Amino acid sequence: MARLSLSGITKVYPSVVANDGIDLDVEPGEIHAVLGENGAGKSTLMKVIYGVVKPDAGTIRWEGREVAIASPARARKLGIGMVFQHFSLFETLTVAENIALALDAERARGDLPARIRDVSARYGLPLDPDRHVHTMSVGERQRVEIVRCLLQDPRLLIMDEPTSVLTPQAVAKLFETLRRLSGEGRSILYISHKLDEIRALCDRATVLRAGKVTGTCDPRQESSASLARMMIGGDLPHPEHREAHAGEPRLVVDGLTLPADDPFGTALNRIRLTVHAGEIVGIAGVSGNGQKELMAALSGERTVADAGVVRLMGAAAGRLDAEERRALGLAFVPEERLGRGAVPEMSLAENALLTAHRQGLVGHGFVRMDAVREYARATIAQFNVKAGGADAVARSLSGGNLQKFIVGREIRQMPKVMIAAQPTWGVDVGAAAQIRQALVDLRDAGVAVLVVSEELDELFEICDRLAVIAQGRLSDARPTRDTNAEEIGLLMSGSFSAMGSEP
Repeated sequence: MARLSLSGITKVYPSVVANDGIDLDVEPGEIHAVLGENGAGKSTLMKVIYGVVKPDAGTIRWEGREVAIASPARARKLGIGMVFQHFSLFETLTVAENIALALDAERARGDLPARIRDVSARYGLPLDPDRHVHTMSVGERQRVEIVRCLLQDPRLLIMDEPTSVLTPQAVAKLFETLRRLSGEGRSILYISHKLDEIRALCDRATVLRAGKVTGTCDPRQESSASLARMMIGGDLPHPEHREAHAGEPRLVVDGLTLPADDPFGTALNRIRLTVHAGEIVGIAGVSGNGQKELMAALSGERTVADAGVVRLMGAAAGRLDAEERRALGLAFVPEERLGRGAVPEMSLAENALLTAHRQGLVGHGFVRMDAVREYARATIAQFNVKAGGADAVARSLSGGNLQKFIVGREIRQMPKVMIAAQPTWGVDVGAAAQIRQALVDLRDAGVAVLVVSEELDELFEICDRLAVIAQGRLSDARPTRDTNAEEIGLLMSGSFSAMGSEP
C-alpha cells in the first residue's frame, strides 16, 4: 500500500494552470524525485501535499485513507514534514524559537536547545539554538529548515531544493541521513535541479512539464543528459566560453578590513581583489565565511571609512552608497531573491523600476509607466520568464523564474561592472545554462563580472579566474585552467597554508 497517493490533483491560478490532473504514488521507504523546469508545478504540488495550498480538484490518500490536508499543522500531525526552497523563518526570532513554532506542544517541551544541538551535530548541520535568524547566511538558514523538519520525526519528508546552498561534504552527510531514514521505512519526496544528485540518491522519478505528468523513470538507469531531455524536451545547452581578453581594472578592492556587523557575522580581513573589463572572476566558499559581508561592502549596503579601499571605474567608492555605486555603472544580483532582489508584493514592472530607472524609465521627475512595463515585458521575453505579464507580482513567480527576471533586469542595463551572488540558486538546468551564457556574453561585451557561488561546477564552467573566501580572508585569484576542484575544496576548508593575498 502506498504511503501517499495523489489522484487528479489540479490547481489553477488566474494566469496559469499550476497542476493539471496529477497522479503520484510514493511507497514506504522510497526516495522519490519530482523533476521539472521552473514553473512546471513542482513546488505547488508539494504545497498541496503539505497543506499550504488547497487543490481545486483531486484526492489525496494517506496510507490508504482519503484525507483533506487543510493546513501544515494537519500535515505534520499525519507525519508529513517539509523543507521549503524559500525559507519560512521569522528573522527576529532565534533558531530555537523558530523551530518551536513548527513543533507540536509535546515535542516543543523539554530541553529543545539541547535536542537541536544534538540533531544538528549528528547530521553535520551545526546550529546555535540561541542565534537570531536575521544574522544568518542563506546556507545557515537552510540548516534551520532541515533540522526543524528532522525534529518532527516525519514518515514522509518533502525536500524542495535542500542542497542548493550546502557544501559537497554537507550534501554527502545529508544523503547518508536520507538513506538512513529511507532504510527505516520513511518516504522522501525530493525536488532538485541537480540531476547528478537525483541519479545518485533516488529510487524513482516523476517528470512534470507545464503542470502535467509526462513520465516516470528509474533515475539510476538514466544519464544526466537523458533526464534533462525529459525535463526540457531537448538537449541541455552549454555556455560558449571563449578566451578572455581582459582590459582595464574596473573593480579594485585594496586591503578591505571590515568588522562583522552582528555578533554572529564574519569579519573581513585584508581583502584584495581586482576584476578587469572582459573577464569573469569567481569566488568560491562555504556559506557563512564572509560572502554576505563582502557583498554588502561591494554593493554599497555597507560603506567604509577609507574611500580608496573600494574603487569602481577608477573612482574611490568606499564611502558611496548603493545608489551612487549604481550611478558609476554597477549592477548587483543579491543571493536572496525575495526581499532583497525583489519586493514580493510589487509587480515585475515596479521591481524593474527600482534598479533600472536610469534606462529611460523616468523623465523630468515623472515615472514613465509605459516604458517601465515595456522594460519588464522585454526582460520577461528575453529571459523566457514564465509569468502572468509585467503586472504579475513578484511573489507569484516560481523561485527560478523570479531569479531569471532579476538577473535579466540587471544584465539589460548593460553595466560596466556586474556582481552576481548565487546567480543560479534553485534554477532548473535549462534556465541555469541560459543565465550562465548571459553572464559569459556580458563578459564578452567587455563587462567586468564577479560571481560568488557555492556551485563549483558553475564557477569552473564560466570563470576565467577563481578565488576562495574562508573565515573572512580571500585567496589569490588564479586562472581557472591552473587549478582544480580538489585544490579549491582544500582552500574552502580553511587551509590557510595554501592561501595568500592578491597582489
